[in-house]
Amino acid sequence: MTKKLKILLVRLCLIISSVCSLQLMYVATASAHHVLGRPAYGLNEDSNTPPAQHAEARVGDFILTYMVFPAFPRPGEPGRIHLYAINVEDRAPFTGNIKFSAKPTSWLPWTSGKEVVLGEQPVDDSVFRQSYLFKNSGEYLIHAEFSDKGESHTLVFPLQVGDPAFIGATGIAVTGAIFVLLCITFLQRRRFMSGKIRNAVTSRQ
Repeated sequence: MTKKLKILLVRLCLIISSVCSLQLMYVATASAHHVLGRPAYGLNEDSNTPPAQHAEARVGDFILTYMVFPAFPRPGEPGRIHLYAINVEDRAPFTGNIKFSAKPTSWLPWTSGKEVVLGEQPVDDSVFRQSYLFKNSGEYLIHAEFSDKGESHTLVFPLQVGDPAFIGATGIAVTGAIFVLLCITFLQRRRFMSGKIRNAVTSRQ
């Protein structure tokens, strides 16, 4: 077995292991929305249990905290996004408007859907509240855009609506990479065997 073939086989094993790990983590994450022993289907800002998503990110001079309700967004059912924006320096809340939009994700750029504007919301008691309703299942990228002192800022985060696909965009891309590696391995193996046979015939002559 040649050195190149060994390297390709090692890479193939690493890719397969990575895909299995990613899929297990994805399924585990998708099913981990039970809090205090009960499913959190209808959680909102008045509930004492966490929402489906709760994360914090820094965008420009602001710390943005967003929450997504309910715990299991479903196609055809309404949901809500809550966003908090606080200035890093003086801890003052952002008082302008924030525009929300959504775009379905796809592993092929030319097959992704069009971006849809969800709305533009003013601040309400330090919270920007945006409702949403998606007819189709899938993963969407939510964009929250705002301007401060003439500078534009955008927060982007994913939102899964409906049950996640077992093999998503990453799985398809990695499967394609594995297929290419298998083809290369087969061709190199065939070339190696042909060379070996050719050398054997030449030596006999």
